[in-house]
Amino acid sequence: MCGIVGYYGPKDPKDVIVGGLKRLEYRGYDSAGVAILDGPKNDQHFKVVRAEGKLGELAKKLETVSFTGHLGIGHTRWATHGVPSERNAHPHTVDGVSLVHNGIIENYQDIKADLAREGAVFSSDTDSELVAHLLARKVKETGDLFKAVELVLPMLTGAYSILAVWEKQPDVMVAFKNGPPLIVGVGEKEMVIASDVQAIISHTNKVVYLEDFEIVFVKGNDVKFFSAAGAPIKKEVVTITWTADQVEKAGYKHFMLKEIHEQPRAVAAACAPHVNLETKRVKLSDVGLSDEQLRGIERVFIIACGTSYYAGLAGKYLIEQLAKIPVECDIASEFRYRDPVIPPRSLILTISQSGETADTLAALRLAKQAGALTLSICNVRASSIDREAHGHLYMNSGPEIGVASTKAFVSTLALLNLLSLYLGQVRGALSVKDEQHALEQLLAAPSQMEAVLAYDKFFAEAAQKLKAYKGILFMGRGINYPIALEGALKLKELAYMHAEGYAAGEMKHGPLALIDERMLIVMVCPSDRNYEKTLSNLEEARARGGRIISIGTGDNHALKAVSDHYLSLPKAEWNVNPILESIPVQLLAYHVANAMGHDVDQPRNLAKSVTVE
Repeated sequence: MCGIVGYYGPKDPKDVIVGGLKRLEYRGYDSAGVAILDGPKNDQHFKVVRAEGKLGELAKKLETVSFTGHLGIGHTRWATHGVPSERNAHPHTVDGVSLVHNGIIENYQDIKADLAREGAVFSSDTDSELVAHLLARKVKETGDLFKAVELVLPMLTGAYSILAVWEKQPDVMVAFKNGPPLIVGVGEKEMVIASDVQAIISHTNKVVYLEDFEIVFVKGNDVKFFSAAGAPIKKEVVTITWTADQVEKAGYKHFMLKEIHEQPRAVAAACAPHVNLETKRVKLSDVGLSDEQLRGIERVFIIACGTSYYAGLAGKYLIEQLAKIPVECDIASEFRYRDPVIPPRSLILTISQSGETADTLAALRLAKQAGALTLSICNVRASSIDREAHGHLYMNSGPEIGVASTKAFVSTLALLNLLSLYLGQVRGALSVKDEQHALEQLLAAPSQMEAVLAYDKFFAEAAQKLKAYKGILFMGRGINYPIALEGALKLKELAYMHAEGYAAGEMKHGPLALIDERMLIVMVCPSDRNYEKTLSNLEEARARGGRIISIGTGDNHALKAVSDHYLSLPKAEWNVNPILESIPVQLLAYHVANAMGHDVDQPRNLAKSVTVE
């Protein structure tokens, strides 16, 4: 989520770092900062300059600031722990150790308690500062930043990328990761470490991609790579060759793959306008519907098409459980022609990425004629559906070029979470404690999503085998069932393969007849209240010869034992699981279609926006 840039070399570190941060500003916009060596050669220290707000605020502060050193780090932040403020901005410096951090340290409360008992004084509300304290303690013991990192890394739980420097080693950078990306740019007498190649490419086209639990050690112009245990490892230096078209795609082969990788940022952007980080509560800002109107709702109808409809199905589970309002979910083309009964005090929620979907627009107009209150979720402001609805929520996903929707889907799931929490809040159906907990889980999702994106490599390698199956059945229970439907739709859209999505409990009522050794089963089975039942359904499929890919939570040995392949997701609450689950099913469809040689961005017979019936 956050943008990281580190530099060592002959150029002015301020220029390199700020220039790189500009290219990464899409990853964070709440605050920004730099820590760059300054002072006489024998007594250098890190001069830290930070600013709340967008990168431009930091740039103003830096206009009259100069640095004498050749080593520095920088950061753009999207807040998770601690409100957006200068004191919470990165870099964090403790006893000469400075670091920047992307992700969430899940065991930060335990670490903070231990540090407090040892007398640590904290200058921010972030989990990131705690890592700086740990490293500062270890460099005092070892006298070496790399050795300190080796000792601290096993103490951290969560998804994180961290870049650290120490003023006593003025030509050293050490970085390590588990989840969010880190890339090393190897230049001529200079080194750049960043969270995205866009910050590197203007300095060098030779890069190394850091994998999880790997450490990079930069000393001057020398770079070495190690495992978390400190064993040296060899890494491939990749030469980036971009055409003008590829620059537009940020180096990705297809827009769809780029958009899949943009999803953490999309979810963050969808949430940002509606979250009060101080109170940790939802506030639907500028929606156009009053609390009194929302409080009076007695029934919700969710109307959409395709992928948006499946997001709406997930919304049904969210609204009914969190706000205690009955929900009907309808395909727009069916709703508008079935002479629907719309009771008084109903809310019609329409979902459309383009805001121009013909059937959804017609359903909205029908609902308004019946006197219903209407609310739209769109990605395009001032589109037809946006203009005609009474209330408005925006995906804020940015342009989505690939026909198969990805980031608009997860942004919609995030907004449905927020809407459900707010309805529960204003109707008194949800305690403040439960709302805050669910919201904290949602705000952690972008960093967790970056960890899940690591399965890109798995599906790229597995695609040749996966495309050989006669079909794929996607299954899940509860709120995970819509993700099974979405997974099947993506495969049909892109790979033109037979695929079906089913509620796992329905398997015995027909789909079981399809299963043999040539049928692949993708079972969405996180650790939630439906886990045991879903696991039983998986056993039934395996007993009939089906090949199994299961998607579960953490290091689940039971799922591993009954699966050909097990994909582990970070631990999350039930309301967030669908956002994380979306990524593997998208990557599966993308890589199978790509292996088949299909046009992933423009699949046959399909258009991005369906503006006719």
